[in-house]
Amino acid sequence: MTGVPASAAGGPRPAPSVRQVGLWNIANVLTMLRLVLVPAFVVLLMHDDGTDPAWRAFAWAAFAVAMITDVFDGHLARTYNLVTDFGKIADPIADKAIMGAALICLSVLGDLPWWVTGVILFRELGITLMRFWVIKHGVIPASRGGKIKTLAQGTATGMYVLVLTGPLATLRWWVMAVAVALTVVTGLDYVRQAVLLRRAGLARERAGQTEQAERAEPAARAEGPERDAGR
Repeated sequence: MTGVPASAAGGPRPAPSVRQVGLWNIANVLTMLRLVLVPAFVVLLMHDDGTDPAWRAFAWAAFAVAMITDVFDGHLARTYNLVTDFGKIADPIADKAIMGAALICLSVLGDLPWWVTGVILFRELGITLMRFWVIKHGVIPASRGGKIKTLAQGTATGMYVLVLTGPLATLRWWVMAVAVALTVVTGLDYVRQAVLLRRAGLARERAGQTEQAERAEPAARAEGPERDAGR
């Protein structure tokens, strides 16, 4: 030991470098790809009023790629610390955009009842708004049921994009029925979690306010005699 401070011996040490995540990383590129695939998917599906099986097969391929990238971009961002503000905003938008575009186009073509599209989109948009409603109290984690719901929705919607007949057409109806049921059930569960989370958050806030008031009261009482003594 020299007894000389490190700052004097070698000057101030540089602060440890913080890894900056750039916009152009693999996770964000996959999200951007999914956003670009939305209009491409719509054009392919709606070509010739959706009557050409070949074009609908291309549309299914675009939809499948979009759904697959949805699985990988979030995983890559979390695993390799590639989370960015752009990704936080663009990823959920891309998710809702590709599914919403598929459901609306299928209903426009008459392949899917409008009430199915309405139920799914109402649930997805409603839960997104509810997350913002309770975000100051905490985050509602994605449940296993929600993940199964997403898989069921993607599978059912993909089957409706393709031109299917016979048993496969019947099967896709049942898969969509399961997807709608999971959509409703998981949506209600998210509402329950949001209400409980908000109640717990408000209770913590009230408890904190009460504690602050109790701490301030003895101080206020102590100040009273001091003021009287100074008169």
